[in-house]
Amino acid sequence: MDKRRKHDDALEKQLRDDFFSAVERGELSIQDAVRKMRRISRLTQPEFARHRGVSLGVLRQIETGKGNPQVETLNRIASIFGFEVGFIKKIRRE
Repeated sequence: MDKRRKHDDALEKQLRDDFFSAVERGELSIQDAVRKMRRISRLTQPEFARHRGVSLGVLRQIETGKGNPQVETLNRIASIFGFEVGFIKKIRRE
C-alpha cells in the first residue's frame, strides 16, 4: 500500500507557494530545499533520484547535509522547480 499522501491540488499549490516564498526569503538550506522539492513532487528518494538523474547515495547525502554536491548535480535536481544554482546575497539576521 502506498503510504504517501494522496494527491490534493489545493494542498500541492499551498506547499509550492510556501516553498517558493521560503526560497525567496532565503530561509532554506540546500538540504531543506531538496527535501521539500522531493516531498512536493510526492516521490520517494529512489524515485526522485532516478527522475532527476542522480544517484540515490548523492541524494541521501544532500538531504542529510553530509554531501558536497557538484553544481551540475544541484542544477539537475533544482531544474524541476525552475531553479539553477547561482550566487545570492546572504541575508543577515541580527
